[in-house]
Amino acid sequence: MAKITGFETFDVRFPTSKMLDGSDAMNQDPDYSGAYLRIKTDSDMHGDSLIFTIGRGNEVQIKALDILAEKVVGLDTADAFDNIGDIARQLSGDSQLRWLGPDYGVFHMGAGGVLNALWDLFAKERKVPLWKLLSDLTPEQVVNAVDFRYITDALNRSQALDILYRQLDYKSSNEAKLRTQGVLAYTTSPGWLGYTDEKMLKLTQKAMDQGFTLLKYKCGKSLEDDKRRLRKVRELVGPDFSIAIDANQVWDVDEAITWINELREFKLRWIEEPTSPTDVVGHAKIAAGVAPTAVATGEMAGSRIIFKQLLQSKGFSVMQIDATRVAGVNENIANILMAAKYSVPVCPHAGGVGLCEMVQHLAMFDAVAVTGHHPGRIVEFVDHLHEHFVVPTDIQNGSYMVPLQPGAGAEMHQASIDKYQFPSGSYWKNGE
Repeated sequence: MAKITGFETFDVRFPTSKMLDGSDAMNQDPDYSGAYLRIKTDSDMHGDSLIFTIGRGNEVQIKALDILAEKVVGLDTADAFDNIGDIARQLSGDSQLRWLGPDYGVFHMGAGGVLNALWDLFAKERKVPLWKLLSDLTPEQVVNAVDFRYITDALNRSQALDILYRQLDYKSSNEAKLRTQGVLAYTTSPGWLGYTDEKMLKLTQKAMDQGFTLLKYKCGKSLEDDKRRLRKVRELVGPDFSIAIDANQVWDVDEAITWINELREFKLRWIEEPTSPTDVVGHAKIAAGVAPTAVATGEMAGSRIIFKQLLQSKGFSVMQIDATRVAGVNENIANILMAAKYSVPVCPHAGGVGLCEMVQHLAMFDAVAVTGHHPGRIVEFVDHLHEHFVVPTDIQNGSYMVPLQPGAGAEMHQASIDKYQFPSGSYWKNGE
């Protein structure tokens, strides 16, 4: 194939805080940003990825990428593809870097950034989108990419193979259905906490007109304001339309139970991130205390080990993987397989910058090769910043349609990188 000769990193930031896009009870002024990595080869192929942040975290994440990407320079891409599981373990297992956070944190996310760029490169070399590349792997190739350390009490290699082999005879029909129908999407675009009621309701109507069947709203700053806003939404959408809420971790455990139960009248499909993302026991208590309202979480679950515990403790009934929070495609394969074993739908977190473009491939792999077309699967969509990507998402009638272009989705237009690179880009230098 080719040889990896080097890499570049870019600190890309968008001024979304100006319009309060992305605002919630925890993150009140986010500037959607990406710590961007491009792996270069001795051919014209390159692999791109980004790690989503909301601004100042970029410089820390870039440093991690600079350190970790150096480890793959010199690799032959064909050998790297055949040994991607070993590479993943090496990136996450550097003994001195691991000390800063074993299987979580900035360096673990950095490992994910490198791995995601490699998968983008592999897909481009084979002239297929990532979802197709993953779906066409043999069950053995899939499990070889997974690090089963610390999760064998929930899922071992043999069980993972069984899950994949059970779907093997249905992959062709699953793919045909995917190409026709896509995967169902929901949107958070109307629900940012900083929006006026008028803007919220206008965007709610727009989302319904676009075919979305689930809408999500931020909450958690004021119980009375949550009730007021949700009442307005219910008046507009009617009593049976699906709505969910997202607290972005603002509550203590008992506070969450009380608050959520106060909102029962609004018939919520789920409550998302009710408390600290690492409080597994707390999530289990909340899930029991607010049933039958579902608990959803995972966008900040930093590893497969946290997901394992959430599944084992019944701390959620909706798994929300994120494309850049864990160690890349490899670890998210582990998360998807564990969810399949525990019969929990994977409803990926997206939005931000590039997350929709990236995570759709994981949901589509799940739909083809792991659980098929699960009735509970629905993928977040937020209508921000897609114009900056070479292959932007294609939403039709409330569903993600399959991307057919090669790659994993994260590649940005160079003009966008040049304009929004911090602090040297033209926008940040000149305000334009």
